[in-house]
Amino acid sequence: MSALVDTNISLSRWPFRRCPLDDTPALVAKLREHGFTQAWAGTFDGLLHKDLAAANARLAAECRAHAGLLVPFGSVNPQLPDWEEDLRRCAEVHQMPGLRLHPNYHGYRLDDPAFARLLALAAERGLVVQLAVSLEDDRTQHPLLRVPPVDTAPLLALVKSLPKLRLQLLNAFRTLRGEPLLRLAATERVWFELATLEGVGGLANLLAQIPATQILFGSHAPFFYFEAAALKLKESALTAAQLTAIRSGNAERLLPR
Repeated sequence: MSALVDTNISLSRWPFRRCPLDDTPALVAKLREHGFTQAWAGTFDGLLHKDLAAANARLAAECRAHAGLLVPFGSVNPQLPDWEEDLRRCAEVHQMPGLRLHPNYHGYRLDDPAFARLLALAAERGLVVQLAVSLEDDRTQHPLLRVPPVDTAPLLALVKSLPKLRLQLLNAFRTLRGEPLLRLAATERVWFELATLEGVGGLANLLAQIPATQILFGSHAPFFYFEAAALKLKESALTAAQLTAIRSGNAERLLPR
């Protein structure tokens, strides 16, 4: 069996409830139990904490403690003062290969000029950009913090204007489908992961729309169970080449070791 890379996990604690495996040693043990060779980690602290420099430093330290398995993706909020310094620290100080962005929690739209500048700076530095379209089903959100999914409509023009950009959408399939999905995939510079892919034969149906080369494995752990994502690889009829690509090959091309 090929290697297995999870491109969508988070460290620290979800702000509104405890999740199983929300301490790093337990999460790492589960990753190793399931045979993961690498996991791309953001931090739940990046959602609501104002001191993102400290949140990113903690993330980097935890990932260093499990070097070779955990890969840190830092948080940057272009609405905060001196956010460019946070981006610089992620790249230069912590040697992070990518960023994980949460526009809906940080209060900006994708047509904000600051977001376009953030993407441009990340592309110049060769950073992979992960954009979390959603994190939690609208129906289970805390009544005092309703956070709608990110409106991805402005992305197409941005992606076309930044040829060096490498963009992955996380938790996208609840709201992104049909023609908007196809247009983003057609740029061949946007990748997706399958944590929120639902329905029997969901992966096979997705592969009928976009190439296997743009789909990566993602679990959204510890918010979701690893087993739910793993089952999606088993219940759809995939060729050996498709399975290898989704399990690890595409991730290794997007983020070479």
